[in-house]
Amino acid sequence: MEYRYRPEGVCSSEMVIEVDGDTIKKVRIIGGCPGNTIGVSKLAEGRKIDEVIGMLKGIPCGGRGTSCPDQLSRALEKIKSERA
Repeated sequence: MEYRYRPEGVCSSEMVIEVDGDTIKKVRIIGGCPGNTIGVSKLAEGRKIDEVIGMLKGIPCGGRGTSCPDQLSRALEKIKSERA
């Protein structure tokens, strides 16, 4: 199933996340720093949702209190809560 998330407080404008059960199949982050967002996406793909949340939650970027990786963890938490 595909989910769309609008991140807050970061340079990226949208995250498109495809999951199958509790596994992340594909992540596309629109906007932001391409090298970082593509890297984070590739590292998340094929992993369990809870594993990625645990790795990325709370990572800051430049004093913003959040980051694209942190926003991805928040998107995954939202997906989990919507499916519960």
